[in-house]
Amino acid sequence: MAILSLRRRGSAALGAAAVAGLTAAGVCLSVGGASAGTVSGSLYRDPSSAVVRWVAANPGDSRAAVIRDKIASQPQARWFANFNPSTIQSEVSGFVGAANAAQQIPVLSVYEITNRDCGGASAGGAPDLNQYQTWVANFARGLGNQTVLIILETDSLALQTCLSGAELSARNQAISTATRTIKSGNPNAKVYLDGGHSTWNSANETANRLRNAGVQYADGFFTNVSNFNPTSGEANFGRAVISALNGMGISGKRQVIDTSRNGGASGDWCADDNTDRRIGAYPTTNTGDANIDAYLWVKPPGEADGCRYTAGSFQPDLAFSLANGAPNPPTTAPPTTAAPTTAPPTTAPPTTAPPTTTPPPTGNGCSASVVLNQWSGGFTASVTVTAGSAALNGWTVTLTLPGGAAITGVWSAQASGTSGTVRFTNVGYNGQVGAGQSTNFGFQGNGTGPGGTATCAAA
Repeated sequence: MAILSLRRRGSAALGAAAVAGLTAAGVCLSVGGASAGTVSGSLYRDPSSAVVRWVAANPGDSRAAVIRDKIASQPQARWFANFNPSTIQSEVSGFVGAANAAQQIPVLSVYEITNRDCGGASAGGAPDLNQYQTWVANFARGLGNQTVLIILETDSLALQTCLSGAELSARNQAISTATRTIKSGNPNAKVYLDGGHSTWNSANETANRLRNAGVQYADGFFTNVSNFNPTSGEANFGRAVISALNGMGISGKRQVIDTSRNGGASGDWCADDNTDRRIGAYPTTNTGDANIDAYLWVKPPGEADGCRYTAGSFQPDLAFSLANGAPNPPTTAPPTTAAPTTAPPTTAPPTTAPPTTTPPPTGNGCSASVVLNQWSGGFTASVTVTAGSAALNGWTVTLTLPGGAAITGVWSAQASGTSGTVRFTNVGYNGQVGAGQSTNFGFQGNGTGPGGTATCAAA
């Protein structure tokens, strides 16, 4: 669970028109032809995130449709912020295993450093740095061997005002050691260290702090988790940090940018008290910038900063404020990435059924494929709807649930019924699908998930 409180460092003002242009550009980049950086593939949507659970529990809430379609439908980081050395390995392996089974990339935010947040609203972490390393070692054992993105210790380098010289040296060593431990546990892990944001420390100071904390062992750095700065400003800042690192003899490092809340106006530092912010570019590894590996939603939209509400608690009014009026998610082309060839993790992930598909139709038709993640007592299903040789202007997918199974939540679609034969129809933003292109929706439920063939019909 995310329990991050936003830091009060300087926030640059930006005109509303300029912000709107940046947001539109971000969405365009997320579906453009050019990828970037060293990461490629679809990001994993956590089916048990706080926003997904809220949407499932509040289908009649007037805010639910907007929150469902623009936030709950999107991949976000899962935060690992509780000091639980005996269970962290199994928690990580369960989350990563489900993502691996879906052939998608999970994002994990590690937030456990001793004396985190300098005693602020998100105070806590491991009792001491020796116990921190034990926790990290157990965390690393659950990561499997496929690509994962690790956001390592937000604010740990940008916020150091509470640390003595000896404590700062010990923290830098702890983060450097944690990076190498994670890389040893999973050589395919992409690890990013704290780069603060563009209106906090200077690029040269940020590069110096990254070097001291062992960024040479990491893949790069993340920015903007603790602010709402526009993507263009963060990208410029990132280039300056990379240039400074190059000048220190540290090359090949890349940036990831948190765009979860940077699509609206600047102003008051705390999202809890500001209704002018919007979600920014939707999460993607397709950034179109060779310096940027991904735009991520690290800080989950709708989770509080600790001003009006408890830090990390999900608040639907915050989520609705961020999503209302924001652009709709993009419709994506069918994935072309080959399935991973590496062996699965040694810890058993949830059972995943192979996709059930019908051949792509000709004319004004569609097909549907289902990827099922099954565990004891429940399941999630991800459904891909693909248009034939003509564009769709609405679609309906029909499938049958086994006896005793019931749907408890749906995202990016509307469901007719919760058991037996269920029909799913598009929501407003994903009904129009170009010829040969695809869109996605999903659902979760109790019991055994659906087998057999899903059928698709054009509206």
